[in-house]
Amino acid sequence: MKYYLIVAFFLCNTIMLYAQQNPARLIVRGDDMGFSNSGNLATVKTYKEGIVRSVEVLVPSPWFPEAVQLLKENPGVDVGIHLTLTSEWDNVKWRPLSDCPGLRDADGYFYPMIWPNKNYPNRALLQKKWTIEDVEKEFRAQIELAIKKIPRISHVSGHMGCTHMNEEVTKLTKKLAKEYNIDIDLSEKNVKPVGYKGPSKTAAEKKKAFTAMLQTLEPGNTYLFVDHPAFDTPEMRAIHHIGYEDVAADRQGVVDIWTDAAIIVLIKKLNVQLISYKDLL
Repeated sequence: MKYYLIVAFFLCNTIMLYAQQNPARLIVRGDDMGFSNSGNLATVKTYKEGIVRSVEVLVPSPWFPEAVQLLKENPGVDVGIHLTLTSEWDNVKWRPLSDCPGLRDADGYFYPMIWPNKNYPNRALLQKKWTIEDVEKEFRAQIELAIKKIPRISHVSGHMGCTHMNEEVTKLTKKLAKEYNIDIDLSEKNVKPVGYKGPSKTAAEKKKAFTAMLQTLEPGNTYLFVDHPAFDTPEMRAIHHIGYEDVAADRQGVVDIWTDAAIIVLIKKLNVQLISYKDLL
């Protein structure tokens, strides 16, 4: 019996030592910077006062110039280009940066959706006659403007899944990331995506589900958690699309949990290391 107790004690200490020396690593990524003033200010808050380490910028979006200025004022935050081929909100729109007729609707805006959507009949990009040449031209325009305005850009990602809408676009995105030296491929770094573990509609549900997710992270592994911070303001209450009407309240809940003192304490208690994309290098 004494032998088994000694072995159990040794194994327990070994596991604890491994967890201390090889903590779970977590990238908390704030998406869609540039789509609104509310989103911009909230994203900065979740970096300065919370757990965000990487942010993604929508280059063609209306509040991109403000995002550029805020990122200049916060040089420590890691920044990615959130490549986009859609403009999904009903009351605010953005257009392609390049001359690419296959990516524009009749009013010159991006289409609202990538994949067919019953709420937006025949208004998805994949239902239109776009070309890979159009996509490359637009992606290059977004990348080059982002690098011009935010030289520390480290990586690319895709808004609403546009960089993975088919194999050809996925290969193009990889080619451009390598060409512009912003290729941090999460799959190559064995980064595992994680999400809320449980219902996450309300702020209280988000906190409970985010807490549950944190408790599943295993030592030695690296994870990515993505959401969209914004403040619940009159501006945000005017931004929505069919099927997602509670945008303001939903995104305020993200800000609340990402700046929550109890969440920050729990991350430290669980020995979870917060990192950014560029830390993967």
